[in-house]
Amino acid sequence: MSRYQLAELNVAELKAPLDSPQLKDFVDNLDRINALAEGSPGFVWRLKGDGNDATGLRPMGDRIIVNLSVWKDAATLRNFVYDTAHVEILKRKREWFSRMAKAYMVLWWVPEGHLPPVTEAVQKLEYLRLHGATAEAFTFGEAFAAPDAVASGAPFSFRDSCPV
Repeated sequence: MSRYQLAELNVAELKAPLDSPQLKDFVDNLDRINALAEGSPGFVWRLKGDGNDATGLRPMGDRIIVNLSVWKDAATLRNFVYDTAHVEILKRKREWFSRMAKAYMVLWWVPEGHLPPVTEAVQKLEYLRLHGATAEAFTFGEAFAAPDAVASGAPFSFRDSCPV
């Protein structure tokens, strides 16, 4: 069993303020989707600000919201993202968020028990944007095995599994 867990950060640029009618459905589904994540196999932890979500934390600017979590491994995170009710929200992201020209999601391995601060997560995203996918910071499309895996740092992909 690995001594590493998978951290993920995804960011989104708001098309309107969170309290606007345009984002009402997104905001109304936050608690439900967060509860779904917390009850999903492989879930370890998620970042929370003042309240039950991280939407009030804006380390990348006023219009950028962040979501940071830790999972047992890539398969359990992938299952939550694409094989649960979360995917229905994911399919609607263009209603609420602007298309980002740069990478908006990053994955990286953390030692078991490490809960990455948002500063670490933003650094990983910036690393990915500058260097592309490596064992240091990667995506589902270009993922890398945990450092203590038999094929440590070996690439693999979930590229064809995204239904959105």
